[in-house]
Amino acid sequence: MLGMSLAVGATTAWPARAFDPGAGVTKESGPFALFKFGFSAYKDGRKDEAVEAYRYAAEKGHTGSRWALANMYAYGDGVAENDLEAFKIYSEIAQQGVEPGSEDTGYFVNALISLAGYYRRGIPDSPVQVDLTRARQLYFQAASTFGIAEAQFQLARMLLSGEGGSVNVQQAKKWLNRARKNGHAGAMGVFGSVIFQEGQIVRGLAYMTAALDQCSPKERSWLQPMQEQAFSLASEDDRRVAISMAQNMHLHQ
Repeated sequence: MLGMSLAVGATTAWPARAFDPGAGVTKESGPFALFKFGFSAYKDGRKDEAVEAYRYAAEKGHTGSRWALANMYAYGDGVAENDLEAFKIYSEIAQQGVEPGSEDTGYFVNALISLAGYYRRGIPDSPVQVDLTRARQLYFQAASTFGIAEAQFQLARMLLSGEGGSVNVQQAKKWLNRARKNGHAGAMGVFGSVIFQEGQIVRGLAYMTAALDQCSPKERSWLQPMQEQAFSLASEDDRRVAISMAQNMHLHQ
């Protein structure tokens, strides 16, 4: 599916280390037992043990352990940050595919979105180059097949900017609306910005204002300047109506 030029099929061989003898889990334990041990160790802050358990479980084909390990490499959480290692593991998960209704679906979709991000940015000093077309394809797969709000939002942003293909504002608005109805405040704000620029001043400002009221602190950092700029361009009457309208606008509607 990914047409990888990088060899990612083989799981990395890890140095063998011993678990705490009192844990009741060894490297010969089943993959789910290892995963559970790793999860418990991670929660308790014993991240070196978590990494070890996840590695053994990953070697036995446990997707959740692969995903957890990839995230730890991606964020430098308990291991040295290594985007290329994370990319390889996410790629293994994506290439493995997923059966409809499988309990591994969440891991598979997360891997698609993570890979899309890597293709969008590239990984410096590695074989993974920026490939916006592939990033758009991966977001589209996660957005359309699995209905994931973040993928719908990122796909819309690429459609608006022309990253990885042509600009398509109508398609972008469709995906922004879907993401908004899936609870994505950022999508609500960007949708408002798009229709504001198209001339729907009051409605656009209302969506941006409602998004600002319902967003996370991380989203606020870029939603607030966008809303404030639009607010400064609107007339006093339009602002008043938009603020009133925003009070009845909610995500998922």
